[in-house]
Amino acid sequence: MNAKRVVCLGLLIVAAPRFAPAAPPDVLGTVPTLKSPSLADVREQARAWLDEQKADAQARAAADAIWRIDRGPSATASPLDRLAATFALVAPNAKALVELCGRPRAKGPLVPQEWLAKDDVPPLMRNNMRLYYGRWLSQQALYDESLEQLAGLEPADVVDPASLLFFQSVAHHRLLNKDEGLKAIARLLGEVENGPSRYLTVAGLMREDLKALEDDSLDHISRRMDDIRRRLDLGRAGDKVRKEEDGVVASLDKLIEEMEKQQQQQQGGASSGGSQQPQQAMPDSRLARANAPGNVDRKSVGRGVGWGDLPAKDREEALQQIGKDFPSHYRDVIEEYFRKLATEEEHK
Repeated sequence: MNAKRVVCLGLLIVAAPRFAPAAPPDVLGTVPTLKSPSLADVREQARAWLDEQKADAQARAAADAIWRIDRGPSATASPLDRLAATFALVAPNAKALVELCGRPRAKGPLVPQEWLAKDDVPPLMRNNMRLYYGRWLSQQALYDESLEQLAGLEPADVVDPASLLFFQSVAHHRLLNKDEGLKAIARLLGEVENGPSRYLTVAGLMREDLKALEDDSLDHISRRMDDIRRRLDLGRAGDKVRKEEDGVVASLDKLIEEMEKQQQQQQGGASSGGSQQPQQAMPDSRLARANAPGNVDRKSVGRGVGWGDLPAKDREEALQQIGKDFPSHYRDVIEEYFRKLATEEEHK
């Protein structure tokens, strides 16, 4: 990858628009069909589960404390959190999972939770603990793993349907699964009767954002780069990351080629129509290519994990060029991008 290509790559990164807040869409007029069970209803389900497990008196007393509404450490806890804490009183697997989700993710691979997929686990426990775990995974930016836990669950399967649809929506949005994300968001906005306002507001913003997202656009490429950085930060540098890297390079090739064709057409028009003065100055956030020769190095950038690395001399040349021709903050952003890519080998 030559210095000119790095300049193009860096400018494409910083030029892409970011996710900006917008007014959530109006969902009035829809007829919600999903209503979360009340706290009292979930408490009765928990007590019935304790009866099935033949819980002792000590566990039942602890459960009574968990389900107190007006006082105690669980007074403001959600029904899902109270239910998970109840399961933890009797089931060792549930206790270990509650403890895991009660702290930030440690480095290294996740502890397997195969028991969540076993048919001999009661549905009340299995489904709601999958939601409980999937919520935590999403909060830790582990969106692929979150979707694995939430896949196949329906709102009627859990005590908090709004959380299920919301965290499905978040994972799809962050992974750029446009169709799946819009479907989950539509269900959250249109079917849930009493979802938290914060969920509905964010879901409305995500819907408008996904609707406007176009494949291989500047914004789409930039977000895919963000996803690569996220995976590298998590210590992931496998085939999936390399495939995403190759896809980003292919999209950049396509975009640069389109820009070159557009430039050539503009130059051809200027030659046939005489000298023309620009009607307005080009903003800093746009890619100024009119004065460049338009020659792009077509050599393969490689398929290994070090695809973003450059020799020190070439890297400095590219950064010097950026500092000369473009605003100073571009250099900082691009330096940080390549610094993160360079740490990929260290994560292996």
